[in-house]
This record gives sequence, structure tokens and C-alpha cells, in this order.
Amino acid sequence: MGSLTAKSVEKLIRTLDAGMHNDGDGLYLRIRKTGSSSWIYRYRFNSKLRDMGLGSYPEVSLAEARGLAAEARKLARTGTDPLEERQKQREELEAEKIRQAAQAITFQEVAQDYIEAHRPGWKNVKHAGQWVSTLQTYAYPKIGHLPPSEVSTEHVLEILKPIWTKIPETASRVRNRIELVLDAAKATGLREGENPARWRGHLDKLLPKRSKVSKVRHHPALPWTEASRFMKELAQQTGLAYRALEMTILTCCRTSEVLGAQWSEIDLKTDTWTIPAERMKADKEHRVPITAQLKSLLEQLPRVDNSPYLFPGQKKGQPLSNMSMLMGLRRMGYSHITVHGFRSTFRDWAGENTAHPRDVCEQALAHTLDSAVESAYRRGDMFEKRQKLMEDWANYLDKSDQDAQPTSSP
Repeated sequence: MGSLTAKSVEKLIRTLDAGMHNDGDGLYLRIRKTGSSSWIYRYRFNSKLRDMGLGSYPEVSLAEARGLAAEARKLARTGTDPLEERQKQREELEAEKIRQAAQAITFQEVAQDYIEAHRPGWKNVKHAGQWVSTLQTYAYPKIGHLPPSEVSTEHVLEILKPIWTKIPETASRVRNRIELVLDAAKATGLREGENPARWRGHLDKLLPKRSKVSKVRHHPALPWTEASRFMKELAQQTGLAYRALEMTILTCCRTSEVLGAQWSEIDLKTDTWTIPAERMKADKEHRVPITAQLKSLLEQLPRVDNSPYLFPGQKKGQPLSNMSMLMGLRRMGYSHITVHGFRSTFRDWAGENTAHPRDVCEQALAHTLDSAVESAYRRGDMFEKRQKLMEDWANYLDKSDQDAQPTSSP
């Protein structure tokens, strides 16, 4: 039986008798000068004197404090430090709360957060749209509702196997996007362990290499021998989409690079169009020589107030849509070829009909083929050589079919 009673505890607190009041067996009532009071269990463990708080009074009664002290003494007798045991229990409880909270967050929610976080760093809206559409089509139906911690290799294979050999390029992108989302989940503590969507050292042991199942997809292209005739036909068409297509063919640039072109990038004094790195596939600034034919086209383009674009679209502040040039091709009766295919047309012409060096031709297409060592030594962009190449290309496109003869070497 302890030395304190409920009445004596009340009196000690009422009279503000500050100090440590012993109930016996290590249990104390501590009263502070401020008037607050709490229960303390004082014990010795491994030769060290320790104080363990058991709660404040009156939230914890005298009887309850004695019961808590008895439990602590029992632990100490078994060689367990009561304070360390309580801390362990608190950590386990916190871990369980975190686990339960993580279980409430789904793969789809993590993916949506990932897309929003990375959207500003992606080059165009189309890329974000592709992320959303591929995950909605292939991943969400299988794992969208699952916590990231529960996504397994079996789930990933269930998603990939039906499309791995049929649409390998799409399947590869789906796999990579699942891997990135699960990596993000691990970084935020929502899962642990190996990533089940990892290719190297994991899925490469369970699925055939993409190169073994995918065929090289070529963009249907116009034969280079028909390019001059096509340009004459194109010149007869009216509308910005056709002028954009002309510029695309003359510069050999990608659709997005042409449609996103702004007047601030054009310098007609130096005959240079400078495409900033953020709009290039290789994230590297690209200078395009402006030939006489391209300069004439640019000088004829209308300037639209409050629009920075060479080819403004109907939506305010936006350029023409990515489909505008392709639809123009279809209206001209060329539905069997693509806009991107004109880059192949140019490359075939350069390789078969000129003596321009391969490196210059590849640089004109803004291709990144160099090794790291080669890139370290090649700091220039071969602008002058590319200028001669693009002049030859523009002049060839100006010729009639009968006059289209091999060009002279540079």
C-alpha cells in the first residue's frame, strides 16, 4: 500500500506543495510551482537512475499511476528498459499510422502527382497527354486502385504481356512510366524494395528484348526525285498550314519546331533562325540557315498582332495544331506520306545526289549521333557547311523534274 491517498494528493496540489512526493516503490507525484502536477516512476536500469513520466494529474488517477508503475517495474525485472520499450511501442504505432496512410494512397494518385510535378519540365502539352493516356489505357485498369506498395512483378507482367509483341514501342513506354511512378512512390516512403517495373536485371529476364520483337517503323516519305514537283504543287495552295509545310521541308526541321517558331527567333540580317534548347529534342540550341527561298517565304508571312508565332492558330496565344500540316497533305491527296517523312526525303537526296559529308547532313537534321568523346572535341555546329547544304537543297526543290540533276560537291 502506498503512502499517498486520493485526499492527500488533493491537499498537496491545493496547497501548492511543490516538489517530489513519494508514494513508494518508485512512484512519485511531482508538483511544480506553476501548479501543474504529474506522476513519475523513478527506477534504476543498468546502474543509471531514470525518470519515466506516467501522465499528469488528474487525467491519470493515483490508482492508474500505481498500475502503470507496476507494469514498468515488471518490465525492468525482466531486463527490459521501460522507457525504451515505450519508445519502441510509440515508433511501432507511428509506423502503423504511416502504413495505413500509405495504404490509402493509390498508384493512380501517385502517378497524377508525378505528372503534375514534372509537367513544367516537359517540352510540350502533348507529352503530358501521352503519359495520361497510356497509363489510363493500360496501367490504371490493373493497378490504379492499388497502393504502390502492393504493385508486384505479376501485376506489371499482366499489363505488359498482352502488348509487348503487338505494340512494343507503346509497351516500352508504359513500362518506363510505371517504373518512374513507383520510384517516386519509394522516394516518398510509399513503398520499399525492388521496383517491379525495372528492366535491367529484372524484367529483361522475363520478357524478350524490344529489338527482338519490334520492327523499325519508318515514316512514309516522298521519294526525293518527286520533291521538286511536290514543292511546285504546294506553292499553289493557300493557307498558313501550307506555308508551315513549306518551311518544314526547306529547313528539314520537326513539326513542333516549325509550328512553335517565334519571330524573336528569326534574324533576317544574319539569315539565321535560332531554335532555343527547350524546344529541341536533344535539349540543345539549334541554328538553322535561312536560304533565299525561306527568306522570301518569311517576308510574305502576315504578322498577327499580339501573337509571337510565325504560324498562329485559332486559339489565342497558341500556334497551329500539330495536325494542321498532315491534314493539308491529305487535302492535297498525299495521305500516304507524313510530314516527318520529308526529313527522310532530304536525307535520301543528300546521300544519293550530293557529296555533302554525312556529319553535315546529320547536323542539319539535329541528330545526336556522337559519342561523348566526339562531342567533347566537336564544339561547333558546322553552320557554314550546313548553309551550303541547305542552299543546295532549296535550289534543288526550285528545279523542275527535268532540271533536277546531281548537285556539285560542297
